[in-house]
Amino acid sequence: MESIDYLIVGAGIIGMTIAYELINRHPHLKIVIIEKESEVAVHASGRNSGVLHAGFYYTADSLKAKLTAEGNKKMKAFCHQHNIFVNETQKYVVAKDKQELAWLYELDKRAKVNGVITELVDAKEIDSNIKTYKKALHSPSTASVNPKEVCYALRDQLIEKGVQFVFNQTFETIGLNYNHLINCAGSYADKIAKAHGIAKNYTMLPFKGLYLKYYGDDKPISTNVYPVPNMKNPFLGVHYTVTSKNEIKIGPTAIPVFWRENYHGLAGFKLNEFLEILYYSSKLFILNKFNFRDLAMSEVKNYRKKNMINKSQQMLHKIGDDFRPMPAGIRAQLLDTQRNELVMDFMVEHVDNSTHILNAVSPAFTCSFAFADYVVNQILDRKRGLN
Repeated sequence: MESIDYLIVGAGIIGMTIAYELINRHPHLKIVIIEKESEVAVHASGRNSGVLHAGFYYTADSLKAKLTAEGNKKMKAFCHQHNIFVNETQKYVVAKDKQELAWLYELDKRAKVNGVITELVDAKEIDSNIKTYKKALHSPSTASVNPKEVCYALRDQLIEKGVQFVFNQTFETIGLNYNHLINCAGSYADKIAKAHGIAKNYTMLPFKGLYLKYYGDDKPISTNVYPVPNMKNPFLGVHYTVTSKNEIKIGPTAIPVFWRENYHGLAGFKLNEFLEILYYSSKLFILNKFNFRDLAMSEVKNYRKKNMINKSQQMLHKIGDDFRPMPAGIRAQLLDTQRNELVMDFMVEHVDNSTHILNAVSPAFTCSFAFADYVVNQILDRKRGLN
């Protein structure tokens, strides 16, 4: 059987951008992407908000800080090149009180360190419908795209360049010879990594992201509006997103769930996942690590539509209540089982002839092209070192 240069597991945005980076650098490579679903971007890559983040939330020593601003530019360039509409929505982060105002100054400081343009503006200088305490943080480079359009365009480009997709196929059953494996399996990346002898002290702890779409006749805002996030966890809180179609939605939640593809009801139920996640969730709940107990109790309330609407209405003076559910997403969040802490940054591990993308949470979609460049550089540097 002919040997494959790179076998990539997972046809989400990360797997496809890594393939795109590899094939653009070396057009004669033989690359195969396997995907257990029947199409690309079935899970997080096609269910995320589509927001292109600016990069001011993250501490300067993080990969997120290093890759978000560049990823924002590269994603926009790809979209413009392939006629995908980029809605330059911009964004305001708003504060409820004096304590949150101090965090706005901290976020502005992080932006400057990370080379991201932001501006603290007086409340009277922004849209009169936006509610904030004294000031808001303005991000002009935040934008929105349709994530599925991006992923489908990327798929088509890869096929045109000779990359092969194999759908409805899992890594365990693929039976192909390959020189290098790149594990981009999302919520199952830890399982594949453990089979290669790494990530023994990590597991995925899934969180469900629910969105509500606004169906009112009015247009109460034209820009994204976010609250000051809780910096103890990697979630940004319920916020307003203006989509690529200029529709308004609120969300997402960060509700702990009990199996990795627990989108609704008992669909996708797996007993082994349920027992494992129940064990770690119970442990975190009892210990209240990173305020998990408070987070869980607060987020579960967001199953009630009224609770999400009430949270969102704290950021605007006036908006209707005609919100209706949208398809949920699952965040594949890595948990360090020794420290009982969520892994806050991207995490990549290499062993022998394999690379494992263990934690590619938000803003991974924004970062994807820059992240791919970073990962491919590491792979090629290791190969040169080994040779």
